[in-house]
Amino acid sequence: MKLLFMFPFFIFCNQPISNQNQITIHNFKPKTINSIPLPKGFKREVYTKESFGNWLQNLELKEDNMVYLYNQQPKTNQDLHMYVLNVEVGKKNLQQCADAIMKLRAMYLFSTKQYQKIEFRGSNKTFSFLQHLQSSNSKDTLVQLDCFLETVFINCGTYNLDTWLKPKLMQNVDVGDVFIKPGSPGHAMIVADVAINSKTKERIFLLAQSYMPAQSIHIVKNFDNQNLNPWYSNQESNVVTPSWSFNGVQHFKTW
Repeated sequence: MKLLFMFPFFIFCNQPISNQNQITIHNFKPKTINSIPLPKGFKREVYTKESFGNWLQNLELKEDNMVYLYNQQPKTNQDLHMYVLNVEVGKKNLQQCADAIMKLRAMYLFSTKQYQKIEFRGSNKTFSFLQHLQSSNSKDTLVQLDCFLETVFINCGTYNLDTWLKPKLMQNVDVGDVFIKPGSPGHAMIVADVAINSKTKERIFLLAQSYMPAQSIHIVKNFDNQNLNPWYSNQESNVVTPSWSFNGVQHFKTW
């Protein structure tokens, strides 16, 4: 059974915007993650075509930019995110923070037909998509993926995801890496894009999340640094998002 908690929101004063790094957006509406505007002096990291990083960078964004809950109702507070991924949330209150990350990982592996790698370890059992397919009478693999993920969401959470992932230095942040704090409550967010400043070697990144109750996966704003918003910097030891703070040394991991 999933435990539902409401996390407090952290509100931060806006910092003055510097002309040096200010992001000019105007009326431009990006259609994919890799078309989200960059601060001056930064260039996107390029990943191989078949990689998880490239797949995430090319995910589509919703045109209406609204975060919806699993019951199809708009989320009350629409001011904490910058963009919304065009990924279904489902009709049950299941696709929360860690679940959204597992779903993105599974969708990538499914799209590249790496079915044997779609498996997640629960507390007492490993859930395998291949085994799920073998025990099903349906030939619609996409429908079966959704069915399989429902089982995963019910049985796996931040504790489980945290044990699968490996610690990593935040200085080397890449697309697909994860910030995670296991617990009840706990939280997890995935790095959706990365860019590099060729002169300073600073790496900046976008963070995507779902939340509780289950809702659209969205890219959060950076209220703590309006010069970079919605990007975050690997030069900060603590990553402060609108709904959670992570200690980068302790809470940064990869697959």
